[in-house]
This record gives sequence, C-alpha cells and structure tokens, in this order.
Amino acid sequence: MNSALTVDVEEWYHVCGAAGGEPLPRRARQNIEKLLALLADRRVKGTFFVLGSLAAEEPTLVPVIAAAGHEIASHGYSHRLVTELGPRLFRDEIRRTGELLERQAGERPVGFRAPQWSLSLKATPWAFEILREEGYRYDSSLNPLPFVGERRGPRLPFIVQTAAGSLLEIPPMVTPSPLGNLPTGGGWGFRLFPLATISGTIGRLAKDGAPAVLFVHPRELDPAGPRLRLSALRAFAAYGTRTDATQRLSYLLQRFSFAPLRDMVETWESA
Repeated sequence: MNSALTVDVEEWYHVCGAAGGEPLPRRARQNIEKLLALLADRRVKGTFFVLGSLAAEEPTLVPVIAAAGHEIASHGYSHRLVTELGPRLFRDEIRRTGELLERQAGERPVGFRAPQWSLSLKATPWAFEILREEGYRYDSSLNPLPFVGERRGPRLPFIVQTAAGSLLEIPPMVTPSPLGNLPTGGGWGFRLFPLATISGTIGRLAKDGAPAVLFVHPRELDPAGPRLRLSALRAFAAYGTRTDATQRLSYLLQRFSFAPLRDMVETWESA
C-alpha cells in the first residue's frame, strides 16, 4: 500500500482567524519550487491542495505543479473556516476554485481539504453533500485529533454517505498512544516527534494495507521565513519550532512508496 504526500498550497500568513495586514511578502512559490525539486529527485508524485485565491494571484504556479505530474486538488478559495462560510458561500467557494484550477491545470479537481480541518460530520454534514454534488470524489479534512477534529474519529479511510452519493474520506496520519492520537502526519507534530515514531507508524500502516497520509505546508520548508504575531500557542501550532521539515521529508520519500490520493481513490473504486 502506497503512502501519500499532500501539500496545502497557501502562504505563510494563511492562518485561520489571523489578520496579517497588507501588503505581505509572498514566499509560497519559492518553497513550492523547492519541494518540486525534492519530489523530482525522489521520483515521487503528490497531491497539492491549492488555495484558490493564491492560484488567482500566482496564475503560473498550478500549471508548473501539474506539468510535473502531481495531482491538483482544492483547498477552497479564501482560507476561511467552513463553519464560517455556511452552505451557500461554501458551494460558491469550491465551485469558483474548481473552475479556476480546471482552467489552469486542464483537469477538474476531485479532492478537497478544508482550511484548519474545519469539516465535521456533526457540525457541517451539508458540506459533504455539496462536495459530492459538485463532482468531488474524496475529502481529506477529518482529522482524528482533539481541538481540530474528532479525537475518536476513524484513523483509516471510510465512506461518507450523502443524498448525492458516497464520498471517500481520507484522514491524515496520526499515531495512537496511551495519551490519545499524536499528530505525526504533518504540521508541528511532523517536525517535533522523533523520526522513528513517524516512520514506524507509516510502516505499521503499510503492513496493515492502509495508506499513511502526510501533509506539509510551504512554510515548513522555509525556516528563515517571516511569521505573523500570534499568541505563543497559536504560533507554535502554525510555525512550530521553525525546524526545517525538508531533511526528514526527504528521508521518508526515499524509504517509502508514495502516490497521489487520486490514484489511490481510483484503485479503491475499481476494486
């Protein structure tokens, strides 16, 4: 079973609920280009969840990612929480982003990830139906962690049934522990926890025939980049210790097999 590397394509200042002010320097492109070079060197294809507003401001970036053979998926348009948008604005955002990404990449996205994991089977059940109605085949927004998700939620892919049809939900990787699930699949946890813990979890999932879904942000490959002024807790969650994730990511890409989420979904659907 392949693992999946996913990338939330956004700027360093796209932190939900934080007002960064304008103008702010852009650094996403240079970090995406750094990541693309690493993936090319490791011969790995990934899934890039692209923020629509960034794609509109950087119209040549998505074509570069797509030309390298990576999957282009949707991260919404404004980086606002789905719970703030409501059904009408949510549909408007994903439709607008889908149309934009299709023009830039030549293919309609079939995958979605919400900003800050802000989908919920309890709080936003309508969002899954809208995704299915808009042609999406999978979502990767339900994080089995406290505060940003449902800590007792499923750790493995599962089907969400809606009135418009079924949608495959693919959670990011976590590591079970006596203290609960640990956020080893991405973000601050990916940079903080020992590499042995992360690689051990990937290996166990592969042995069980399950995918390990990792996620990174461009800012995590940019240890010298700028920061917003946030509270200590929010700054740690958004930026961590500023440890560059490149080295451990390179190690995992070399050790394990990776494929885009779209390819996995097509395999599961045809089984």
